[in-house]
Amino acid sequence: MTPIEYKNGGENLTIHYSYASSPFGEILVASTEKGLCYMAFFEEKENAFKELHNNFPKAKFIEHQAWHQNEALKIFGAKKTEIKLHLKGTPFQLKVWNILLKIPSGTLSTYGKIAEEISNIKASRAVGTAVGSNNIAYIIPCHRVVREDGSYGEYRWGRKIKTALLNYEEAFINRQITLF
Repeated sequence: MTPIEYKNGGENLTIHYSYASSPFGEILVASTEKGLCYMAFFEEKENAFKELHNNFPKAKFIEHQAWHQNEALKIFGAKKTEIKLHLKGTPFQLKVWNILLKIPSGTLSTYGKIAEEISNIKASRAVGTAVGSNNIAYIIPCHRVVREDGSYGEYRWGRKIKTALLNYEEAFINRQITLF
């Protein structure tokens, strides 16, 4: 997103959103005309929309499944899909999320390794915060990041979903996904 869109809480953005089922539970998927801006697992529909709204408090919301959302949902079954993202984040967060996109399916990384990749070895905690701020579940694979000791640690959408995602990827390692 542009710095103005980010700073203004999504003012002047129209966000289409819809609810769907995935192999890992219910998800809320949202997009602008530019691309996917949000995808989150949820247990309660009302709370899911509140969280989306909190991320873009000044945007206009329309419940409607748009093209970008349909493309994003293909990720749970397609061998290859192209997804355009419209991300809201600081330059640091965007840098971390870009590194996450490079972690191959079926493999793991650590906060420390990601800090090294962005040439800031002392930024492990900041990397953890950026990973936890990711609003695009599964597609930006924050679930592939674990603690230095190999333990899963916390996951924004719960440890049960993180475990299911990692097991799923291990079973389908050769799947190809193109993001741009």
